[in-house]
Amino acid sequence: MQTSASPISPTPERVFGWHDHAALWFSLGVGLLVIQVGAYLVPALGTRDALAAVVVGSILGAGLLAWVARLGCDSGLSSAGLIHAVYGQRFARLPVLLNIVQLLGWATFELVVMRDGTAAIAHQALGLDTGLVLPTLFWGLVVLALLRGSMITLVRRIVSRIGLPLVILSLIWLSVQFALRLDAEGLRTLWLRAGDGSMNAFQALDLVIAMPVSWLPLVADYARHGRSGRGALGGTWLGYSIANIWCYALGVLVITVTGPDLDMVAALLLAQGGLVALGLILIDELDNTYGDLYSGSVSAHSLWQGASLKTWGTILAAVSIGLAMVLPMHTLEPFLLTLSSVFVPLFGTILGRLGTQPARLADAPRALHPAPALTWVLGIAVYHALAQWAPDYGSALPTLLLTFVLGALGARIGTRTAHAA
Repeated sequence: MQTSASPISPTPERVFGWHDHAALWFSLGVGLLVIQVGAYLVPALGTRDALAAVVVGSILGAGLLAWVARLGCDSGLSSAGLIHAVYGQRFARLPVLLNIVQLLGWATFELVVMRDGTAAIAHQALGLDTGLVLPTLFWGLVVLALLRGSMITLVRRIVSRIGLPLVILSLIWLSVQFALRLDAEGLRTLWLRAGDGSMNAFQALDLVIAMPVSWLPLVADYARHGRSGRGALGGTWLGYSIANIWCYALGVLVITVTGPDLDMVAALLLAQGGLVALGLILIDELDNTYGDLYSGSVSAHSLWQGASLKTWGTILAAVSIGLAMVLPMHTLEPFLLTLSSVFVPLFGTILGRLGTQPARLADAPRALHPAPALTWVLGIAVYHALAQWAPDYGSALPTLLLTFVLGALGARIGTRTAHAA
């Protein structure tokens, strides 16, 4: 883990090319959770509508992710640094603290996924009942060891050269195995199947976009080490789009073949060689957990630099391991979905303010920038109001659009006022 640059100052370490960004975000985009969420689209939507939502939502969501990546790369700032620049040094402590809580929750969620997947594999392959503690400790200690090393080395040498080929092979294998279970008539029936109407196109897009949007508070922590903004934008967009589309589509395929009654881990184990492929996907979940905890340590370090990145990473990892030993997955999902209502408007405002006028990064730092702070609070209220009173239109996209427009307008008005003065 790097210690040479403050999280709220531009980093001097510029080593990632576009292929590093693509490899990292393809790897981060693959996961059991994404495959599972893809399965939620069926039978709510017909196959064609579900796949259309997957493609459109993935490209839009990954585009937003890539845009923030470019801002991070061009400025050299971490996610905490961008938040400080837009909302003011004192006010930024609130969203940064919430981001740490969110990242701790996501890391715990990933450990629970790996814990349950490992227990299922041990039971299927060896007939062992591992319980919760042993698999949680195993994966937690592996993540802890990774956090003691260099993030840049991990991305360039392990993820790009070893992890990426293995996870691609596992996805190809699972895709082929489940596709072979459908004959020509089965494929035709699958393609023409209609949904039951329990989800419309806007809700499906909201569900698909939710996954890339959940990474918005992290992407700048890695993109800031890129050599060019164009490379960060293109690599992040390409890598995450392909991974998101593939995993969501695989979820649709798996649930179609096996039926809705099996959980995703059990369904994947039904494939020939599914044990090995699932094991590789579980190993790939490591970088998701690492990514959450590394970014959490960067954000924590921005609030109090008396402890190093490695120290913060160790603290957060220990807390995450402890939580994963006692929390079932279903208690984490509502908590994480609630937190997403905070970060959608947070980064909608950042994109509106800096994506349209990046020169504002050079503004003199203040304790509070009132306009973006009010826009963020308004965005949270709108997100929850839409979820309560207009669920058919989704919450994420309208809130992102509103906060982006208000953020851009606030930036323009501020620029004109400054010039007039």
